Amino acid sequence: MRRMLLDSIKGHELLAKDILSDSGIVIMSAGSVIKREYVKRLMELGIYYIYVNDELSVGLDDEDSIEEKIKDQCQDIVKEIIDKYSYQGNGDLVEIQSVAEQIMSDIIEEPEVMFSISGVRRKSESTYSHSINVCALSVLLALRLRLPKVKVKEIAIGSLLHDIGYNLMPFDYMDFNYIKSSKQEQKELMKHVILGYSSVVKEDWLSLGAKDIILCHHERLDGTGYPFHKKEDKIKIGSKIVAVCDVFDSFVYGFLVPKMKVHHTIDYIVSQAGVKFDFDIVNCFIEAVAAYPNGTVVVTNRGEKGIVIRQNIKCPTRPVLHMISDANGNKYQTWIEKDLKKELSIMIEDTIEL
Repeated sequence: MRRMLLDSIKGHELLAKDILSDSGIVIMSAGSVIKREYVKRLMELGIYYIYVNDELSVGLDDEDSIEEKIKDQCQDIVKEIIDKYSYQGNGDLVEIQSVAEQIMSDIIEEPEVMFSISGVRRKSESTYSHSINVCALSVLLALRLRLPKVKVKEIAIGSLLHDIGYNLMPFDYMDFNYIKSSKQEQKELMKHVILGYSSVVKEDWLSLGAKDIILCHHERLDGTGYPFHKKEDKIKIGSKIVAVCDVFDSFVYGFLVPKMKVHHTIDYIVSQAGVKFDFDIVNCFIEAVAAYPNGTVVVTNRGEKGIVIRQNIKCPTRPVLHMISDANGNKYQTWIEKDLKKELSIMIEDTIEL
């Protein structure tokens, strides 16, 4: 089973997972054959990718990534808690603690887990999936940095709520493009950190560190962030961790900014280590995140094409590939597997959609 963008559908692919509407209704059942004429209608419903079984998915580790596992467990409850608190004013935000504890528990159970991101999700789920992803990755980094458990929980709660201010914006931010917007529009969007902090400042159960994450996750080491242009040690560890995780998920999913490939996003974050982002946190990040998630089709420096079927722990840029075709585009007729941790002369140059 592998993820496949609808744009890449050729027709006659076999659906591996049910396609669900936003309300959870099954639109198409697993085992159905996808036809090209279905693509436009599915896109109109806000569905841009599906899971298929095909010749490329043979041998692929189809175990759900930690991203998918945690999203399935937590997204609905996070949405309900934050929506009630933000829009109805009668929600009990303290319930978010149980979600934070669940995410911590999931990650602690798999201490060597590598965070693998799909890079595709629906617009309707973006805000809450974004917060959950940022939380899961922040917890993973905090644990690997050996922070005290009480601090990890504080970071988990703060990261789940880090963008709560967007729900209080006086305009629809979902179609916002930060790069193409005017300076005035950008300033308006930046207010989400103040709005978010102001909405929780009187929540006595919420720690100062968690509140700081809501307020300061856009601060940067070089003072170019906001709202206070804090520098280096003036920024708390929780906000430094969430800053990296927030940028990663935002870039990969195109949340308010142009979408980037996973490995390009990682390259950007690495380039800003010691400049905008904490050096030690970035080092931890690059060891914990799969640069080429399972199911990604890649092109090597030899011109070959392959699909990532497994990850190498602690070597996130050197996965195991099932080779698809040679440099001339000829399909391999036999199973060829290359472990890039051992095949050191082979480099991945880019990713493509097939």
